[in-house]
Amino acid sequence: MITLLRHAPLPIKYQKRYIGHSDINIDYSLIDKEKIKKLSNINYDLLYSSDLIRCQKTLKLITTKDFIMSEQLREVKFKSFIEEKNFEEISKLTIYDEKYLESEYLWHSFICDETKSEFQNRLINFINNLPKNKNILICTHAGVIKELAFFFKKEQINTIDYLETYSFDL
Repeated sequence: MITLLRHAPLPIKYQKRYIGHSDINIDYSLIDKEKIKKLSNINYDLLYSSDLIRCQKTLKLITTKDFIMSEQLREVKFKSFIEEKNFEEISKLTIYDEKYLESEYLWHSFICDETKSEFQNRLINFINNLPKNKNILICTHAGVIKELAFFFKKEQINTIDYLETYSFDL
């Protein structure tokens, strides 16, 4: 089984923003200690993490076990003029057009430096190279979890909270 875990909360000023490859730390004061305790009580065979600090620090809250970091588990790469902005700020950009909201493909093309297929291939390649028949925890980002949920289970996840998990079998 593979369990995907969204990292712990970011500082309030970074929440509800497009945070892709920016290496932003978690805010320890916002962490739900009950969720951490529950996650700490589960035994995993292998642990993986995005190489970004917010995921590494989250795993260190849950376990003292070693984990493997991978750049492949990063959030999608947003365009530099999108990174760290919220939707309201993006909608005020001179190049913004409401037509981008007509489809997920148009929106992705507008905000991301990485194409949808590049993002999917990066994630699927990572998952397909994991050992089979292991209980695996992967600490990653909301966009990664949403993409993998749709790809492997055809489930549309609209939101995933900090420290929330999503599991599936390969």
